[in-house]
Amino acid sequence: MMQLSFFDLENRYEQLSRLKDPLEELNRMIDWNLFADLLKETTKKPRKSAAGRKPFDRVMLFKMLVLQRMHNLSDDRLEYQVRDRLSFMRFLGLDLAGVVPDAKTMWAFREELKENQLIERLFARFDECLRKLDVELKSGQIIDATFVTVPKQRNTRDENKIIKEGAVPIEWGQNPQKLAQKDIDARWTKKGNESFYGYKDHANVDQGTKLITAWEVTSAEVHDSQVLGEVLQSPEMGGTDVYADSAYRSQEQEKSLTATGHTSRIHEKGARNRPLTEAQKSSNKEKSRVRARIEHVFGSMTNELGGITIRTIGLMRAKVQIGLLNLVYNIKRVATLIRKRYFSFDRVIASEIA
Repeated sequence: MMQLSFFDLENRYEQLSRLKDPLEELNRMIDWNLFADLLKETTKKPRKSAAGRKPFDRVMLFKMLVLQRMHNLSDDRLEYQVRDRLSFMRFLGLDLAGVVPDAKTMWAFREELKENQLIERLFARFDECLRKLDVELKSGQIIDATFVTVPKQRNTRDENKIIKEGAVPIEWGQNPQKLAQKDIDARWTKKGNESFYGYKDHANVDQGTKLITAWEVTSAEVHDSQVLGEVLQSPEMGGTDVYADSAYRSQEQEKSLTATGHTSRIHEKGARNRPLTEAQKSSNKEKSRVRARIEHVFGSMTNELGGITIRTIGLMRAKVQIGLLNLVYNIKRVATLIRKRYFSFDRVIASEIA
């Protein structure tokens, strides 16, 4: 097999650039070092010996997780794709002879993000940097939730009953290896005629930019309205108008929003013997024009980020994966906004963002 020379490789990269490699564009637009100081917290464990291979650069590992979420890859598939694709290697700053982190390294790195509770802080860092660059994220708050599916568990009815009661079947407790493969946090729920198993990604989206400004993760059976308080931003941070579907509406919620200085744009709902008036229907239709923007966000995750699914077990790992999904969506959305000249290129890449 013929080996690529330096000039052959340069020529191949030039061809990728002419074809508008989206990863090269992302590298130009985003200063990845803005996450560096937070990611250093994953290296606090003392090394047993100075011998052996030095730890991988944490920013490079984080960028591998970005690739993983962009394409919804397993750890093994991620390792293969990085070794195989020149665009992935260039995005990560690896040459052909560079050492590629293996699947076990990526699993361990995500575990470190979980143990140090870093994903929420990484998300907040990106949001903070945008606000420092005068990117306004307070044009109105659109709140909704989407299901995040996980591999189905093949449990008996008795086992599921015990799990719902917050306990663990005795047999599982006696077999740590089996317990490690069981997700005792995920739940079944039904919407319409469809059943879902897994978790929910509750999100607050800025009306103007369609950027996610706040999020929370719960098991799938938790009602959307129960998490409104966790994702709601203050009027100063997210704007006064709050849009959501009728599942979020109640007299208690309306009073609470008024008390905090928000203006409710939540859909009104009819009741038995009290259907919606024509005026209420018309009002809901107008609200839907705005509220539909959050469906664009979930649609982008489904169509452009490989789907809203994860392969991990347990709520804490789900939070890491779903948090990464939300963050990667925002990173890609910022790149889109730059292309559309929503804000200028140099303001996002500037060193002051770090």
